[in-house]
Amino acid sequence: MTLWLMRHARVELAAGVCYGVFDCAADARATARAAQALAEQLPHQLAVAVSPLRRCVQLAEALGHLRPDLVFTRDPRLAELDFGCWEGIAWAQIPRAALDAWVADFGAHRFGGAESANALMARVASAWDAHWARSQDAAWITHAGVLRAVALLQQGVRQVDSAAQWPLQSPAFGELRVLRAPTPGAGNSGLQHGNIGERAGVGQMNAHPQQVE
Repeated sequence: MTLWLMRHARVELAAGVCYGVFDCAADARATARAAQALAEQLPHQLAVAVSPLRRCVQLAEALGHLRPDLVFTRDPRLAELDFGCWEGIAWAQIPRAALDAWVADFGAHRFGGAESANALMARVASAWDAHWARSQDAAWITHAGVLRAVALLQQGVRQVDSAAQWPLQSPAFGELRVLRAPTPGAGNSGLQHGNIGERAGVGQMNAHPQQVE
């Protein structure tokens, strides 16, 4: 059983802006390239779950034009982390005290007043569990924060206590990762990943979480 995981294409925002549920558009040409590459990878009549945010819906719509056999559904569990009042604000303009408070209680703190990292983990885990319980191949079109949560779920981690636990690297814009269930006796499922869209800068968290998306 296989789960294809695709991040949306490059967004039309200035660098350094905090965006999670901020409903920005993705670059149309980059989206078209990602859709074309993804269309060549997915099997016939695959179920594709899509974040309801515009940048993911754009990719799903472009993919649907190329592959009308695919079955699309929107799943709010695949949306990016909600940064609340900091959505659309440059990271450099967010007070240091707000970032310090997040890092001090990374799992439970609702940065921007909306959603915590562990709330994100819980909803992604719900979608993750449902996928493997169905025992059917599927694809997700989603976000970097969701894919970081998936990386933790692969390791059996369902809650985080500190920012140090959060994966440093995020998938590039338009990057596809393929997750396959283990065969009997093979141990944990292996993650194969390769960029099939547009390679972009990979966000990291150092002293502070700089960008979940």
